[in-house]
Amino acid sequence: MARAFGGKFSPRGKGESDAARAAIRDNREEERKLSKGGKRARILMIPGFLAAGLSLFRGAEELAFGLLGGGGVILAAWLLREGLRAEAAYEARAIARRPAIPRKIFAAVLFGIGTLFMAVSADTSFEEGAIYGVIATVLSLIAFGLDPMRDKRAEGIDTFQQDRVARIVDEAESYLATISQQIATLNLRSLSAKAEGVIASARRMIRTVEEDPRDLTAARKFLGVYLMGARDATVKFVDVYRRTSDEGARNDYETLLDDLQGQFAATTTRMLEGGRTDMDIEIKVLRERLQREGIPTE
Repeated sequence: MARAFGGKFSPRGKGESDAARAAIRDNREEERKLSKGGKRARILMIPGFLAAGLSLFRGAEELAFGLLGGGGVILAAWLLREGLRAEAAYEARAIARRPAIPRKIFAAVLFGIGTLFMAVSADTSFEEGAIYGVIATVLSLIAFGLDPMRDKRAEGIDTFQQDRVARIVDEAESYLATISQQIATLNLRSLSAKAEGVIASARRMIRTVEEDPRDLTAARKFLGVYLMGARDATVKFVDVYRRTSDEGARNDYETLLDDLQGQFAATTTRMLEGGRTDMDIEIKVLRERLQREGIPTE
């Protein structure tokens, strides 16, 4: 049976803690959830390409309607994919703002318009094509649902604090997305593994802050200043390394990633321990109160 190499000289073997490995596993699971809907949406691009291709062998009017219809369906499938990814990210977070653009609804409308044009390009009357378009729109809404229409909030936390958390988390996720996209362009497995470790540790901190927004003060510098600096350093490193393949620059960047992952992991652990201390104090106070009321607690 195949087994992952995890020895001393493995890209992940050096100084990787159980917490870091757990964070990476959680991050991969989240990425799988985000990409699951995208795969389904990409399948819906096929009819658009077929309609556009077949219209090339027809007259000018059919060609125009075929290209418009096929393009509309392809654009709708792309919008649907982005909407499903946004919905998955929304569901994965304890505190989240609703998507600014209702992509799934726009996609359903575009599916209807594209279906209308494709039907007309196939010598169907406009009225019948409109019926097909309405059916396509309704089926899309039934199959994929509506976009999240309200902000997700946690109970017991004031609105201002939750808005701050949502805003900072959105910024942090945008920094992480840029880091991941930039490193992926180099196609270096070991470097991608290190970047994944940083991203996983940062997201573990993000989830901790979402579960308890009181930790935002401790995490704000990491999720804001440090991640923004990491993003800028990544963009500069990728640009330099793509042009020069400078191993010195790569070593310096890998050291930066190791330091960042260690700092994120250590700070998140302190945040979790602080939360545990608060919980232990609350349990102790409750136990003493129950004992004063004559209720056994052991």
